[in-house]
Amino acid sequence: MITPTELPETIAIFPLAGALLLPRSRLPLHIFEPRYLQMVEDALKTDARMIGMIQPNAVPGRDGNGLQTIGCAGRITQFSETEDGRYMITLGGVSRFRVLKEIDGFCPYRRCDVKWDGFERDLGCDETDTAFERDGFLNLLSRYFDQRGLSADWDTLTEADDELLINSLSMMLDLEPEDKQALLEAPSLETRRETLVTLIEYTLRGGQEEGMIQ
Repeated sequence: MITPTELPETIAIFPLAGALLLPRSRLPLHIFEPRYLQMVEDALKTDARMIGMIQPNAVPGRDGNGLQTIGCAGRITQFSETEDGRYMITLGGVSRFRVLKEIDGFCPYRRCDVKWDGFERDLGCDETDTAFERDGFLNLLSRYFDQRGLSADWDTLTEADDELLINSLSMMLDLEPEDKQALLEAPSLETRRETLVTLIEYTLRGGQEEGMIQ
């Protein structure tokens, strides 16, 4: 387990719209762009082996290279190379971070100075959600999957612990980038679950906010 003193002040940044990484979760990535191939190679040379996942934050009228202020860093836990030079990696979520500034330079990928203050619980044990009503949530999720024509391994979902279930769904469901960002920034597992429920209910109502259950 990484301690606060081992978290680097500067990390490589991988802006990827709709891709969400959460602490203690795993995100598989297919890397093929030359600049990000270099990013992975450089990360593997460090002790931390860390990459920061973050949502782009394009501002109308600007160049579209903006970033959200909060992302989540992951450690490369699995790595393989294909015959044509692409990388398949898995990031294990370590901690959220706040961007301080982007570093200018000749590096082909983006890097930022970051701070980790305020996200200390990300480095701790799994979170629990004492207010979680699993049966009602799974019923809601079943309606969502039926509407979207999705299938699921319900035995696995039923048996998963609170954090694994909520975080995995937050990462996997087809949600808008701004919704993913809201799930990332949720201060607790309970808040993330409440946000996820609201988003699912919103979808089931066809995007109509009026009459939505809070």
